[in-house]
Amino acid sequence: MAPVSDLPEGRLALARLGYANGLTAGTAEILATSTGARLAITLSGVSEGKHGVHLHVSGRCDAPDFMTAGGHLNPAHRLHGSDNPGGSHLGDLPNIEIGKAGTGRLSHNLSTNQAELLTYLFDSDGAAVVVHAGPDDYRTDPSGNSGARIACGVLKRTGLVWLARIRQRVIKSGLSEAFQP
Repeated sequence: MAPVSDLPEGRLALARLGYANGLTAGTAEILATSTGARLAITLSGVSEGKHGVHLHVSGRCDAPDFMTAGGHLNPAHRLHGSDNPGGSHLGDLPNIEIGKAGTGRLSHNLSTNQAELLTYLFDSDGAAVVVHAGPDDYRTDPSGNSGARIACGVLKRTGLVWLARIRQRVIKSGLSEAFQP
C-alpha cells in the first residue's frame, strides 16, 4: 500500500490521447501530490513493447504526424535523457511498457514543483503528451531515438488547480500544522 504522502491530492491537468485516425489511445493526468506532481498515463491499442513518452512544448496535436506538438518541454535547456551526462530535462519520461493485450500504464513523479510545472504547461501555447512508436534510449539528443509520434493529447487544466495552489501556499507559509486533524 502506498504511503498517504504518495496519494494524489487532486488533478491538475488532463489530456485525452488520440491516434492520427481519431481513435482514442488513452489518457494522461497530472496529479498533485504532497511533494509536487505525478504524471499518470494509461494507453490501449498500442503495439506490445516499450514506447517513448514525452511532454512537448506546444498544445497542438495535428494529425497525421503530430509534429505541431513541437519539441520536448525543456525549460532548463538541458540535453535529452537520463543516461546523458548533459540531461535530463522536464519533458523526459520513462518508457511505457505495453503488454500483450495492447495496454499499459505509467506513473512518474515530475522533477519540478507544482507552480513551475503549471507555468511551463500552460504558457501561451500550452503543452502536449506524445507517445512514440519505439522506446526512448535515454541518451540520444534531442528525442531519444524513439521513432515516429503515434499518439498525442493536449493537456487541459482541470477544476482542481486552484485547490493544489492553495495547498502549496499553505505548506510554504508554515501553516500546514494548523490544518492537521
